[in-house]
Amino acid sequence: MSVGLLGLLDDIAAIAKVAAASLDDVAGQAAKAGAKAAGVVIDDAAVTPNYVIGFAAKRELPIVGKIAVGSLRNKLLILLPVALLLGYFLPTAVTPLLMLGGAFLCYEGAEKVLEAVMPHHAHHEAQLRPMAANARSVEDEKVASAIKTDFILSAEIMAITLAAIPAGNIWTQALVLALVGFGITVGVYGVVALIVKADDAGVALARYDGASFIGAAIRSLGRALVRGMPIFLAVLSAIGTAAMIWVGGGIILHGIEKYGPPVVGRMVHAATEAAAHALPFVAGIVEWSVEAAISGIVGLIVGAVAIPAVQYGLSPAWKRVKGLRHA
Repeated sequence: MSVGLLGLLDDIAAIAKVAAASLDDVAGQAAKAGAKAAGVVIDDAAVTPNYVIGFAAKRELPIVGKIAVGSLRNKLLILLPVALLLGYFLPTAVTPLLMLGGAFLCYEGAEKVLEAVMPHHAHHEAQLRPMAANARSVEDEKVASAIKTDFILSAEIMAITLAAIPAGNIWTQALVLALVGFGITVGVYGVVALIVKADDAGVALARYDGASFIGAAIRSLGRALVRGMPIFLAVLSAIGTAAMIWVGGGIILHGIEKYGPPVVGRMVHAATEAAAHALPFVAGIVEWSVEAAISGIVGLIVGAVAIPAVQYGLSPAWKRVKGLRHA
């Protein structure tokens, strides 16, 4: 009886060791895969604050929370199972789907550039769009737009993560994808929440009534935050727009290198290598900068083509389809 119990305890201990090793392996793979997706994570953090600009302070955190929930839903309920199924049954479809997502990012970014360069055109386009009935409708539209953009960025994050996971147990892959998706979402939207509430924190600090030197320093810090946040948000908005164009163009460029003429890839690599040889002491930074610039140019071209295609082709066609559904 006692020998049997000891044997059972030994078996349980062995199972626990295997489980712990598996969890360590999953955590390690998640950390490595998440690091490879860091570029897209930065883009996600830069893009999101744009969607809360113009709303009352009391609505900022609820809006960020809604977008975060939508982002989790995108990653865990839609993209995770789709990524696993595509990776297992139809791996060749992953790159074309990512290219479609990249084209959407290029379109979004190029449209924002057009609004900045030609505000009269943007104003005319805004007049053509139906006005929201109330503030709640405006908020819902902003949240829906943010979640739509997040879907593309999340798809890129999940695709990079899946590519970084060694082939093997599908349950291990699912756990790694879930860990990366959850961790990145919490991290990104936690940072976004801090960014959008920094001006409120500045107001609170500026009202600090301490009479000491430390009190004066706290008030100065608060005033600096209040004055600096509009500039910071404007800069962040520009970074977010550039990020959409850069990431989208990069996705398209990698797809062209894979499916298009080999000369495209050779030209990009030749340009990056030439720049690196010209400045060997900062070769890594130069290579990245040149490739990012080429991706940005590709993104702008794709976005410029997509804007009239969407406005005069896809958008009217979609409206007709919606009209038929409601008829």
